[in-house]
Amino acid sequence: MITAEMVKQLRERTGAGMMDCKKVLSEANGDMEKAVELLREKGLAAAAKKAGRIAAEGLVDAYIHGDGRIGVLVEINIETDFAAKNEDFKAFVKDVAMHIAASKPEYISREEVPADKLEKEREILRAQALNEGKPEKIVDKMVEGRIEKYYKEVCLLEQPFIKDPDKTIQQLLNEKIAVIGENINIRRFVRFERGEGIEKKEDNFAEEVMKQIGG
Repeated sequence: MITAEMVKQLRERTGAGMMDCKKVLSEANGDMEKAVELLREKGLAAAAKKAGRIAAEGLVDAYIHGDGRIGVLVEINIETDFAAKNEDFKAFVKDVAMHIAASKPEYISREEVPADKLEKEREILRAQALNEGKPEKIVDKMVEGRIEKYYKEVCLLEQPFIKDPDKTIQQLLNEKIAVIGENINIRRFVRFERGEGIEKKEDNFAEEVMKQIGG
């Protein structure tokens, strides 16, 4: 049964009309993800319609974790300066910066993952599967499944949103596009973690004990 709440959720996520949402939910037998796909295929999803529009305004914002251990700078673009001042947009930028601090993505989307890095990951996963004794005929399928999992770990848009793990950052982005009515693009980010990449000095434990006992 298609409920009013389901129609409302789909409308918020895609910006499509109420009747269109109801129709595709019926076609998809209530499957929300399938309904979103159907709307995009039909060109009725607002996020898909707006994706080609230039977004050059927006905000560069920062998030610093309380103790100063982690810092994030993110640039998120939107079509107009007026929309960039929208409180909903500002809150979205803050949420994305905070999410990056917590979830440590390496790329924005799967298209950004370098081909050589992906190939190396496939080799490692293939070797792991073979070492686990999995039959050769199912290894490739397993590797592709694990690559999908890898994308969800390293690509910002595919990660579960820290404040609401039931939706991805991509879904959150689509919701904001539908609500604000302009194309939004997460353009770039940089994440700093204190001491990252520095080889920390490790004291010799035996020497430390000897010093304490006066040896």
